[in-house]
Amino acid sequence: MNHKRIVVASLAIGLSSATLAQTIGKPEDQIRWRQSVMQTLGWSMGRIKANIDGTYNKDQVIQAANTIQALANSGSGALFTPGTDTGKGWRDTNVKPELFTNSAKLKEVGMAYNKEANEMAKVAATGDSAAVKAQFGNLGKSCKGCHDEFRKEEKK
Repeated sequence: MNHKRIVVASLAIGLSSATLAQTIGKPEDQIRWRQSVMQTLGWSMGRIKANIDGTYNKDQVIQAANTIQALANSGSGALFTPGTDTGKGWRDTNVKPELFTNSAKLKEVGMAYNKEANEMAKVAATGDSAAVKAQFGNLGKSCKGCHDEFRKEEKK
């Protein structure tokens, strides 16, 4: 088995605490921290979208893309440990239990997300707004791939 591929998937989303070196924090801390990561990703995606739809500012896009890339490669997948499919961080978690049991699909969507996040940073650095728009679509699809599989619908 290719260890590099496993590490990439683990960093992008997280397979389990067994594949990662150490579990840090109580379950409610882990849920809160990963919710914070997701909020920061959402904010960064919003910044890129605003630049695509409005006046394009290369520096803002680069900052947002670099944030996304850093979080994708941060090891935050370690915050998805068994037993954190229920509970509350800032709010109730919306992770489906399948995230902890469907490792093949998790690896697939995690690797796709990591690839697209890294590519987003590369494309943003070029300053080509059309290329950024196209890559932003690819990145969004990779996010949706995980959300469709492993995120419960938000309660309104």
